[in-house]
Amino acid sequence: MGYYISRIINAFHTFKDNPALVVMVGLDGAGKTTTLYQLKLNQTVSTIPTLGFNVEKVSPCKGLSLTVWDVGGQEIIRRLWRHYYHDADGIIFVIDSSDLARIEIAREELVGVLEAPDLEHVPLLVFANKQDLPSAEPVPKMIQVLDLNRLNRKWHIQGSCASNGNGVFEGFQVFAQMVKQEKKRRWQA
Repeated sequence: MGYYISRIINAFHTFKDNPALVVMVGLDGAGKTTTLYQLKLNQTVSTIPTLGFNVEKVSPCKGLSLTVWDVGGQEIIRRLWRHYYHDADGIIFVIDSSDLARIEIAREELVGVLEAPDLEHVPLLVFANKQDLPSAEPVPKMIQVLDLNRLNRKWHIQGSCASNGNGVFEGFQVFAQMVKQEKKRRWQA
């Protein structure tokens, strides 16, 4: 009897709009805010450097709504990122794949983010942004530079161009499925 009730509850849980909290970080100028508003509004929005944070609710797939905290990436603000991690269901890291001078800094910041205890098992989406620029590192090279294959968590890297939307929706759809699976796993545990 308990088995059948559990199956019914799981079926209803699948169709319910399941909220999730996501933190989006990356160095300043990587394209975090442009990425978020491209998904939310399906258009390019003129942005200024984020000096604090932006919060938007988006629904990249059926049955899941993401509350995305887009946190500024200036060096002084990076120290505050950890205050946004509590109860996060996923982490998005946006990197300017054409900013070769700061790729190592971005890698170090990503390592620091992933070492946070609050983010221990949450899925990771990396947007290798600005792929439209001639100096952009291709996605396979970004996987290598960021050492993503060593990670012990679900992750996805998506080449993107936030200014025209290329890759943004695809990345969020894969990420949303990872978040849904992780939330379901934790709910069943």
